[in-house]
Amino acid sequence: MLDVPLRVVVREWGRIGCLGFGGPPAHIALLRELVVDRREWLSAEEVEDAIAACNLLPGPASTQLAIFTAWRVRGPVGAIAGGLAFILPGLIAILALSALFLSGSPPDWVRGASEGAGAAVAAVAVQAGLALVPASWKRAASHPRWVVYAVLGGIAAAVTGPWVVLVLLACGGFELVRRRAAMLAWPVLIATANLGGLAWVALKVGALSYGGGFVIIPLMQGDAVDRHHWMTGEQFLSAVALGQVTPGPVVHTVAAVGFTAAGVGGALLAAAVAFAPSFAFVLLGAPRFDRLRAQPDTRAFLDGAGPAAIGAILGSSIALARELTEPWQAAVLAAAAVALLALRRGVVETLVAAGVTGTLIALL
Repeated sequence: MLDVPLRVVVREWGRIGCLGFGGPPAHIALLRELVVDRREWLSAEEVEDAIAACNLLPGPASTQLAIFTAWRVRGPVGAIAGGLAFILPGLIAILALSALFLSGSPPDWVRGASEGAGAAVAAVAVQAGLALVPASWKRAASHPRWVVYAVLGGIAAAVTGPWVVLVLLACGGFELVRRRAAMLAWPVLIATANLGGLAWVALKVGALSYGGGFVIIPLMQGDAVDRHHWMTGEQFLSAVALGQVTPGPVVHTVAAVGFTAAGVGGALLAAAVAFAPSFAFVLLGAPRFDRLRAQPDTRAFLDGAGPAAIGAILGSSIALARELTEPWQAAVLAAAAVALLALRRGVVETLVAAGVTGTLIALL
């Protein structure tokens, strides 16, 4: 373990938190460039192993990688300081934007931008899910079971909303039971069944989401819109768009949900609950990352939960598309799908273009 000055950790990880537009791939690239290429604090092999280990954990993998690399260069204090420096810039940005876009009666141009960007979110979900398929398919223990898990996750996300987490756990549990004849996943179902409200939604986002940032959408949408009525469907689309256009992890979206539920206090509570598991996983598990990667039970569980998470991401696009209320939003969604899937444009620029389109329509 290195002994990099704490001020350097805060500065460098904070810089990535401010510049990390584009989701996990951008975050991982910036972290690798910092610790391997520019500073030579870690070897390329160690970072690749850390990326693989973080991808085995539930929750936001790029956030966990930021915490792990900060732990590696400055210990537990560095992990906490670096992780917070990575998270806070985007959290501050999304709180400010939530106050502007998700208030009770925003100006017409703001509402138009929100509706335009929100219309494109379903296409972003499809792109995010499809991007995960090749690697997951390649490492699948059984391709037929992979298809079953993915279909179940997709149906659950499109139909059941907040209960998709039970499908993810069930798929992982079934694969674990099939491989190891153990019942480790079922106590998790029982333990989580009694949790409710904002903390439960945030906990699902931070501790039970496998497969990247977009799997949080079906975990949140049903609770935030249908069950607790914290926000409308249109506001939820806007919240997801805000999570995409701000720097840092997509999990910041949960702060926008918390803001509409209980103001700034709710946003901070939701963010704290959502990100706390990432700090706990890394601080407790970093010395054991190599063993975690090789652990048969862990690998077996994720062989089931991983494909189901990809299906849930793709299925969330259906639930998101159902929230569109204006005919022009369907046209924006179609254009966004072409831009993302055919023209390979970036997520941020696509959402900004959709928001500008919505603003122009509102002004006209």
